[in-house]
Amino acid sequence: MANKNVDYSLYLVTDSTPAVLGGRDICAVVGQALRGGVTVVQYRDKTSDTRELVDVATRLHRLTREHNVPLLINDRVDVALAVGCEGVHLGQDDMSLQDARRLLGPDAIIGISANNGFEAIRACYAGADYLGVGAIFATPTKANTKSILGTAGLQYILGMLTRRPACKLVPAVAIGGINHTNVQRVLYQSEVWPFRRLDGVAVVSAIVASPDPEAAARELRRLVRDPPPFATREGTAEPRDPADILALVPGVISAMHETTPLSHNMTNLVVQNFSANVALAVGASPIMSNYGEEAADLARLGGALVVNMGTVTPEGIGNYIKAIKAYNLAGRPVVFDPAGAGATAVRRAAVKAILAAGYLDVIKGNEGEIATVLDVELESELRLKGAPPEGGDPQDPQDLPQQRGVDSGPSARDDAARALLAVRLARLRRCVVVMTGPTDFVADPARACSLSHGHVLLSRVTGTGCSLGTVVSAACSVSHPGGDRFVAAIAALLLFTLSAEVAAGRCQGRGTFVPAFLDVLADCRTSTAEGDTDWLDLAQLRRHDPEDGSVVAVNDLPMELDAPEEEGEGEGEGEGKEGGAKEEAMEVVQAKEEGE
Repeated sequence: MANKNVDYSLYLVTDSTPAVLGGRDICAVVGQALRGGVTVVQYRDKTSDTRELVDVATRLHRLTREHNVPLLINDRVDVALAVGCEGVHLGQDDMSLQDARRLLGPDAIIGISANNGFEAIRACYAGADYLGVGAIFATPTKANTKSILGTAGLQYILGMLTRRPACKLVPAVAIGGINHTNVQRVLYQSEVWPFRRLDGVAVVSAIVASPDPEAAARELRRLVRDPPPFATREGTAEPRDPADILALVPGVISAMHETTPLSHNMTNLVVQNFSANVALAVGASPIMSNYGEEAADLARLGGALVVNMGTVTPEGIGNYIKAIKAYNLAGRPVVFDPAGAGATAVRRAAVKAILAAGYLDVIKGNEGEIATVLDVELESELRLKGAPPEGGDPQDPQDLPQQRGVDSGPSARDDAARALLAVRLARLRRCVVVMTGPTDFVADPARACSLSHGHVLLSRVTGTGCSLGTVVSAACSVSHPGGDRFVAAIAALLLFTLSAEVAAGRCQGRGTFVPAFLDVLADCRTSTAEGDTDWLDLAQLRRHDPEDGSVVAVNDLPMELDAPEEEGEGEGEGEGKEGGAKEEAMEVVQAKEEGE
């Protein structure tokens, strides 16, 4: 196979149907797209006769040569030979790659469509110059798509390629429903951390159907080139040591105090009042609105969105999706709480729809909910694997489907397994995962930490789990854009759980816990802004190895201040915590109050 240096970053696939092209001339549209920065053009026309195909392809080739851009013909090797263009793109049911290579020669560019891992692997072994992987999203421009991959499926296929030396360097281009609103998410979330990323995206309607193809191509080119707003700022050092992470927590909480970030909560009526009061206590400005139509205006106010799946209805899911898209467009954080995700088939379907709607900066839930989200993302692994390639060993572990989601390990996980569960979802979604329980875990693709603070009373009051999402949203809001959402989530958890420990020591029971909890949240926030972080001295943060889940570091903590004893999660919506409040923690806060 000849060495072909091709820029696949913005790959245009034409569509001459009236529904997409309208009454315009395809060559004029392609000419504008080339001026906008398209790097490859594929001429696809399934209905015209051979004479017309050759005529249009000849005109297109004149245009592409002027811009030093390769022209590929979909399916029709005879047309490519007649025109003398750079190559062809073949589907799974078209001429074999070997026959096309024999006819076109070693210098021709030959791409192959792939809808699962083994189709991709087989094409690489056969000598494909690049892969067109899709469909990523549903699209009206191409009927008969075998299945929709989504970004998780795309990442899975790239991972299969990465594990094989013969495949890992073959360029891959994603196709199917990609446009201005999702292109950055596709590029970002499909990356196999930290080894493999897409070489480009293929678009159809986003350019061909645009009233201004040149402007559409130029904007897509910019989006492909620039990092998305939810990506960590390049050059920013990511702290890993627990002591270094804890040193950043006061800055996050002080920023919440000083900037009063907007926290837009889409949640059920039962918890709205409590979540709003928690937002005020931590310095945020709450808006409790479940109406998706106003999300675009709210997103422009510079806050963050919390989508809590407490109540699931078709109308509600539609509102969630509108809001997620609006906040993604504005480049603002989104926190998703998949409440009760695994309880019913309806809720699993809702999770799937929300995951497909856009980028989620943080996914927060208990162990069962996080496992369900992972299971929903991976439920098509068997389909994505496909049939073993020729010469493949069906008993080779690499060639067998992996177990899925909650079935991937024992039902009773230890802390190392819980850490790995959070990391796996974080890598799949390229986001931060907050997994709550007797021990809380926070993970991103490269890091994992845990802490065991809080109190069992958190599980005895409705709405505490939901309101934690509110605090996380406020912390992420002040860390945007390009900030460290991992540190922000840990800051939110520490403020929330340590405040609960202190409040538990002041109250008489669950009835008096809520006002005490709100008071302590506000006290810790204001004292931090004034430079007093004594309450944080009691924090114990454990760092886990993201590859095996083992604890590799703990911040310095006197031996007498061991983490509270763990107990199973209580019933109700809150996060299950045991632990009696630490007497030392109460003394710190009470001493401060007595001295004021």
